[in-house]
Order: sequence, then C-alpha cells, then structure tokens
Amino acid sequence: MLITVLILTALALALFFVALKRRDDSHKEGVIIGAKLFYNYLPLLLLAFLAAGLLQVALPAGVVRNWLGAEAGFRGILIGSVAGMFIAAGPYVSFPIFASIMVSGAGIGTAVALLTSWSLMTFSKLPFEIALLGPRFTIARYSLVIIMPVIAGFIAHFFFAGII
Repeated sequence: MLITVLILTALALALFFVALKRRDDSHKEGVIIGAKLFYNYLPLLLLAFLAAGLLQVALPAGVVRNWLGAEAGFRGILIGSVAGMFIAAGPYVSFPIFASIMVSGAGIGTAVALLTSWSLMTFSKLPFEIALLGPRFTIARYSLVIIMPVIAGFIAHFFFAGII
C-alpha cells in the first residue's frame, strides 16, 4: 500500500505543478474540485469500508473458505461468477468488499471470477446498455463474455493459488 500512496502522491504533485505552471489559478481550481469530490464520495467510502469490515466478522471464515475458498474449486468459481453480476456498485464500494471477501478466506480463483464478472456483466448496467446500444449489441456482448469469469477464475486458481 505504501507504494500506491507514493505513486498517487507523485502523480498529484506532478499534476499540481503542471497546473501551477499555467499561471491561470487552475491549480487552485483543481484542489477545490478534488476537495469537492472527496466530500461527495466520503459517505460512500465510509459505508463501503464499514460494510467490508462487518462482512469479515459477519461471515464465519469457515463458511467463506468452504463455499468460496480454493478448496471449493469449481463451485467457488461459479458462485463468484454469478455473484459478481449482482454487485451494483462502483469501484469505491466494490473493491473494499472484494478485499474483505478475500481476507475472509475466498480463493484467488473465486475472487478473480467475482471481479471479472462484476466488471464485464453487472446487471445494473444492463438497462443502460440495452437503451443506448440496443438489445442486439447487448445479447452479442453478453454471449461473448458470459464464460470469461469462469475461465479467468480457473486460470487464476491453477496458476496463482499457491502464490497469492
């Protein structure tokens, strides 16, 4: 996590100095916009981390390992693939929950399947996709990606289970 903080700090400072160099007060505007984003997303972030923490203590580790752990094999990967479609939240909410599930004992294959399913097939995006891109496009896309979470989960399970 320290490396991520250092990278984000360097990026923020570099962007600040680029804006400062423009000499049009855009650096101040950027800081104000960033503060407003922080203020707007703060309740969402707090609730997401609260839910992630409570998820770790609410779900017994044995149950998570049994249903979602590496030992669960195909069942865990399938559960992760299906569950990801029902997580209707952005990354600020979803990633703390995914991390909490992993800490609770989910296998790497299940976690990869869950994340892949969430990113490719979340049902919450379905109405927008159908309305803006059409049902033909949506059916074609879902037909092509529906197996991807399972494939990604299996690849992660077989190649990375002992490493991560």
